[in-house]
Amino acid sequence: MSEYWTDLVKSLTPYVPGAQRTGTDVVKLNTNENPYPPSPRVMQAIHSVQSDSLRRYPDPDSTQLRATLAEYHGLAIDQVFTGNGSDEILALAFMAFFKGKPALQFPQISYSFYPVYCDLLGITPNKIPLNADYTIALDKFGAASATAEGYGGIVFPNPNAPTGIAVSLAQIKALLEENLSQVVLIDEAYADFGAESAISLINNYPNLVVTRTFSKGRSLAGLRLGAAFASSPLIEGLVRTKDSFNSYPVDAVAQTAGIASIQDESYYQQTISKICHTRAQTIKRLDSLGYRVLPSQANFIFASPGDANERNNGNRNGAAEIFKALDEQNILIRYWNKPGLDNWLRITIGTDDQMEQFFKALSALN
Repeated sequence: MSEYWTDLVKSLTPYVPGAQRTGTDVVKLNTNENPYPPSPRVMQAIHSVQSDSLRRYPDPDSTQLRATLAEYHGLAIDQVFTGNGSDEILALAFMAFFKGKPALQFPQISYSFYPVYCDLLGITPNKIPLNADYTIALDKFGAASATAEGYGGIVFPNPNAPTGIAVSLAQIKALLEENLSQVVLIDEAYADFGAESAISLINNYPNLVVTRTFSKGRSLAGLRLGAAFASSPLIEGLVRTKDSFNSYPVDAVAQTAGIASIQDESYYQQTISKICHTRAQTIKRLDSLGYRVLPSQANFIFASPGDANERNNGNRNGAAEIFKALDEQNILIRYWNKPGLDNWLRITIGTDDQMEQFFKALSALN
């Protein structure tokens, strides 16, 4: 630990991403990347970028990209914000809407970057337990779980991470109706794969912010591109925060690629369909092996080999042992040794060939 660090840095517990091991023999099912390449139009657009576009600073407002996203989602351009991945946008939103306010509410089991942002920004977290079936207990959010000081906002992923379970648009509407005085931020990083998007509610709820990413459904994780959708005053708050840190977060190549991706709807839908089909087959096969699998509307599934008694009766390893054994064979999945998660595995949906390699190794362990 460096003597030059501030007390804040010394106190932080940073987010730990999944391993980025490379090699031709690696089956990488641990970071929820899309197993298929980006649209061919994206690659054509990247190759078409002129040298002058790289010599000069990019458009700080991402005007053309925002206009394309606005048209795609039926919004006005001043209701769209872009950033260097949805993680950056989430960080800016935490600063813009939650810092200095009472406790921020989010699910107890959820995206592990939320508590990291809270630690960094001095935001008090108010973690709401999931229901017994691992669904988000939206009826427990808001005034029902507020501290004596109240609550400063609500954030949750839809679908949730790492469970993959989504809440319905009707549930989101009910939540918004009960929480009109605080910002409600819905993190739709995985919504491409089956969840009902709340972007359609933007014009009806001025306190709603929806974040999206190009990383998952559009195969652009390596480019770092995300977007937020909200009423124009909330977007202005994000812009003011962004311009206080970095006026040029989205580079010229990413802006060009993002536009091309949005314009190739046919390729996007084909890719999503393939992943959802493989997901359904993966769930069936895990179920036949005796695993408990939560219903998923994401590009990953959350599966458990069962409790100790079930494992003993079935001669099956626990999640930690399975994770380690697969890792030794260069098959990467995700495991957290934390309460509530320590007997679950998160498995990204890969190509059919990748899933065959996964099941071949998994079957040998059971």
